[in-house]
Amino acid sequence: MVSGRASQEARERYVRNIIAVWHAASPAQEERGRTWYRVAHQLAALIANGDVRSGAGVLAALSANKSWAQNCQLAQRAMATGIPSGHVSDALNKASKIIAGADPLEVLPIERKTGMFFRCIADPADPEAVVIDRHAHDIAVGETYGNRGRGLSSSRRYSLLADCYREAARRLGELPSTVQAVTWVVHKDAGLLAATS
Repeated sequence: MVSGRASQEARERYVRNIIAVWHAASPAQEERGRTWYRVAHQLAALIANGDVRSGAGVLAALSANKSWAQNCQLAQRAMATGIPSGHVSDALNKASKIIAGADPLEVLPIERKTGMFFRCIADPADPEAVVIDRHAHDIAVGETYGNRGRGLSSSRRYSLLADCYREAARRLGELPSTVQAVTWVVHKDAGLLAATS
């Protein structure tokens, strides 16, 4: 597991791993990653009748441990019916509060995955927001952890990896969320390829 007090050498290795995966992207993968949050932003607006912040908040609240397809389905149904379902009670409670009008910034853990996911969807041009999920973790450390714990509930560990993505983005001249999304696409595609080989 990544140490929240990683050395400068370890941090540099994580940044280089992220940049290496970025450079491994095919043109099609890069395009999918570059448009990922913009498409999610449009979906958020669509499911919430133009209220992007509410749509993004519900998508983020219902995202944990769900595929993007499942996440979209749950969020669309929740916004259409006003009653979130199909998830753990904590996620459902957060989605319910957002549907009822609460500000997602007051409901979601903003410095963690769901909060950052909200920020990236609500504003794809956010210069600081970056989602650190299991894929982002594995890309940075250069190893697929599978079902092993990553410790991303630790604010120190999350911040460390987020800062590594921000540094990689700075070197590449990109937004952190763009770097995360492009590398996520590459990592997911590699996992699908390995699963079918």
